[in-house]
Amino acid sequence: MRNYLLIILATLALTGCGEYQQAQKSTDYDYKLDFAKRAFENKKYVQASTILTDIVTVFKGSEKAEDALYLLALSHYENKDYINSGAYFKTYYDRYPKGKYAELARFYCGYGYYLDSPDVQLDQSGTIKAIEELQAFLDYYPHSDKVSIAQNAIFELQDKLTLKQLQNAQLYYNLGNYMGNNYESCAIVAKNAIKDYPYSRYKEDLELLVLKARYQEASQSVEEKKQDRYRVVIDEYYSFINNYPNSPNRKEADNIFKIASSHVKD
Repeated sequence: MRNYLLIILATLALTGCGEYQQAQKSTDYDYKLDFAKRAFENKKYVQASTILTDIVTVFKGSEKAEDALYLLALSHYENKDYINSGAYFKTYYDRYPKGKYAELARFYCGYGYYLDSPDVQLDQSGTIKAIEELQAFLDYYPHSDKVSIAQNAIFELQDKLTLKQLQNAQLYYNLGNYMGNNYESCAIVAKNAIKDYPYSRYKEDLELLVLKARYQEASQSVEEKKQDRYRVVIDEYYSFINNYPNSPNRKEADNIFKIASSHVKD
């Protein structure tokens, strides 16, 4: 009985493979489209995308062209090929800005790039692209039922960019005065990140790093610059504790303030 079932399954697999080859060779484009739809429903996304790539321009100007292009993009998306899916979704909403799948095309374009967003250690151009596409989706469809999903994805992507900047600022801080005043660079990078992403969960870490960088810059300065730079430290301290009065880093901030205050004359 078991061998019999195996034979049936093997036969079905060969039949399916045979029909795929038949669809590839066929010049009946309606049949190819129908096969691609069935392949997609059966989660054979590579087969669907391969066939659709052959016919997507054949139906140009017809309703079938719109369906074929959207299904091609969705096939790549379901196959986790988010780069190609994004390109086809963009082609779709550019070609059919008011098409029946325009809302979904814009959403999946951005969300696919979100899913494909690289690790924070790598180049973040893909992350920026995801934010741009998702923000465009929100601008076009502010009442979509996918708004909260897109917003949460944007917040997560922005946190990733902020973390990247935090790591860059920390690197400058660690370099100290090696081959220049890296504390200044640290503060600039951190402040720019705060300005660009004011609601990031890394905002407190960035503000503390600015305070620490300004303190190190002041303490390692030549004597004639110390007093002015310690005044900057005190300003940063008040900014930090006003924003985070109950911070777990309050003790460290208070110690910095105490030392800075001892160097500033009334």
